[in-house]
Amino acid sequence: MKRVWKFLLASPVVFVGTILVANDAVFAQKIQNVSEITDKQLGANPEKKVENSTQSNSMSQLNSVSQLSDVQPTDWAFQALQSLVERYGCIAGYPNGTYRGNRAMTRYEFAAGLNACLNRVNELIATATSDVVTKQDVATLQKLQEQFRGELTALRGRVDVVEAHNAEIEAHQFSTTTKLNGVAIFAPVSIFAGDNARGQRLNRNTIFADRIRLNFDTSFTGKDQLRTRLQATNLDALSGTSTSTPEGDLRFGGPTYSTGGGNSVVLDALLYSFPIGKNTTVVLEANAGAADDFTNTVNPFLDNDGDSGALSNFGTRNPIYYPVAGSGAAIRHQFNKNLELTLGYLANTPSDPSLGSGLFSGGYGAIGQLTIKPSDRFTLGLTYVNAYNSDLTAGSNRANLHSALLSINDNSSVSGGPSQGNVGVTQPTGNSVLPPALEALRGTSLPVVSNSYGIEASFQINPRFLIGGWVGYTNERTLSTLGGAIPRGDFDVWNYAVTLAFPDLGKKGSVGGIIVGMEPRVTGVSNSLRGVIGKDPDISLHIEGLYQYPLTDNITITPGIIWLTAPDSNSNNSGAVIGTVRTTFTF
Repeated sequence: MKRVWKFLLASPVVFVGTILVANDAVFAQKIQNVSEITDKQLGANPEKKVENSTQSNSMSQLNSVSQLSDVQPTDWAFQALQSLVERYGCIAGYPNGTYRGNRAMTRYEFAAGLNACLNRVNELIATATSDVVTKQDVATLQKLQEQFRGELTALRGRVDVVEAHNAEIEAHQFSTTTKLNGVAIFAPVSIFAGDNARGQRLNRNTIFADRIRLNFDTSFTGKDQLRTRLQATNLDALSGTSTSTPEGDLRFGGPTYSTGGGNSVVLDALLYSFPIGKNTTVVLEANAGAADDFTNTVNPFLDNDGDSGALSNFGTRNPIYYPVAGSGAAIRHQFNKNLELTLGYLANTPSDPSLGSGLFSGGYGAIGQLTIKPSDRFTLGLTYVNAYNSDLTAGSNRANLHSALLSINDNSSVSGGPSQGNVGVTQPTGNSVLPPALEALRGTSLPVVSNSYGIEASFQINPRFLIGGWVGYTNERTLSTLGGAIPRGDFDVWNYAVTLAFPDLGKKGSVGGIIVGMEPRVTGVSNSLRGVIGKDPDISLHIEGLYQYPLTDNITITPGIIWLTAPDSNSNNSGAVIGTVRTTFTF
C-alpha cells in the first residue's frame, strides 16, 4: 500500500478513491438508481414511498465543499476535497450535509470511488473543454487502474448482474407503470352470547366471511399514484343482519353490493394523488374515498382498514372520521417533520343528479386535521369534521339517527348493504330500536348536520409497547320538522377509547392489540327533542382483543373477540360476544 499512498499524494484527482465514499456508497448508489428506475416504471406508492423517496444513505453531487457540515478548512484533506469539487466535479455527500470522511474503507470501496472518478475524467477528456486533467493525472490513474484491475472488474461484474436482473424484470413485469397487489381475507365469524338491540336473543350461528381486494397502483412520474381497486365481499354489516346496532360492526364486512351471497366484483376505491412542490400532496377521490386515504388517523398497528390490526369499525379509528366518505378532493401539507395539516371534502352521492344529491347538495363530510409529532414516538391529532346526512357508522342507533330512520327493514337498523337474510338473529317480535315517536318516521330522510371534534394520541413507550386512544364529541342538529312530525333541535354524542398495541409479541411481525372504550352514545338532547329522541340510557363498553400472528411473509392469522357490555347502549340487553379468526393473504 506504500505505492498506493504515493499515488494518492501525486494528484488530488486520484485522492477521490479514498474520500469519495465512506462505504459502498457509489456501488450502492448504482444499485439504488436501478431500483428507483424500476420503481418509477412499475409505479410508486406516494403514501409510503414518494414522501421519502430519497434514501437516508444516498449521496448527492456537491457544488461546493462548504456544503459539507463536517468538513472544516482546518481538516488535513480540505484542499484535496476543494480541488475535487472545483476541478473535477467528482465528489458526493450525504443528503444531511455530511461527508463522513473518517470512516474506514475496503479495497472494493476504494475501487468503487476510483471507478467513478475514471468515468468523470473520461468525460472531461472527451469533451476537451478544459485542461483540468493533466498528463500526470492520467499517468497516475493508469497506474492505479492497473493495480486495482481485479477489484474494478469485480465491481463492474456486480453492476452487470444488477442491470441484467433489472432487464429481466422489465421484460416480464406486469406493466411499465402499474403494480398489482392484492389482499384476500377469509374469516369464520360467530356470535357466542348476548341480545340484539331489540332485546332478542342472538342465535349462535357461525358464518364464513371473505373480502378480496385487487389494487392496481399506477405511477406516471414516480411521485404520483393512481389507485384502482376491485373488491368483492360476502359479509353484510352485522348491524343489518343480526345485532341491529352499529356497535361491534366488523371492519372487513359490508356492504356486499348484491343479494344472494354477495361476492360481486365492483370498482371500490379510485383515487389519484400527486405532489405540488416538496411538501404538499393533492388527493382526488373519484369513488369510495375515506379520510384515512389522506389523513393520519393516529392509530398505528391497529388501523389498516380491516386487512390487519383492529377487527371492528370502532377499534380501527375514531368514529368521527367515518362521515368523511365518498368522492371529492383533499390536500395534505407538511410544514416540517413535526407538523402536518390535512383538509378534505368528500360527497356521499356525487353522481346522483336528483334534488338533494350531487357533489354539493347531498350528504358530505369535510375534515380539517392538524397532526403534531413532537418526537418520533409521540403523535397527536386535532380533528374537526363537519358533515351533512353522513353518520358515524359506529355506536348506538340514536347516535346514527339519519341512517336509522332510513332503514325500513324491521330486522335491521343502520345497514351497510342489502340484507343477506336472518344470519344469527331470532325473528323480530316488534321491539323497536328507536323511541316510539320516531318509529312512524321509518323510511324518511331526516336532514341532519353535525360538527365533530376529536383528539387522537399515540405514544410508543418502547419498541414493543404502544399506548394510544382518542376522545370524540359530535353535536348533531335536525334541520327539518318533516311537516310538523318532529321538532327541530340538537343532541350530543360522545365516544372514547384507549388502545394498547404490542408489536413483535412472540414473533417478529406479530401484533397484540387491546381496545377498550365507549362507542358513540347520545348523552344529552335539547329540550325540544327530549321527548322525541331521548338519551341513550346506559353506557355500552366495547372491549376488543386480538393477536395478529404472521405464519409466513404473506399469510397472517388474527384470532380476536369483541364484547359489547350493553348492546345499543341499553343495559336491558344482555352483553353480546362476537368472535372471529381472520386469515389474511397478501400478494
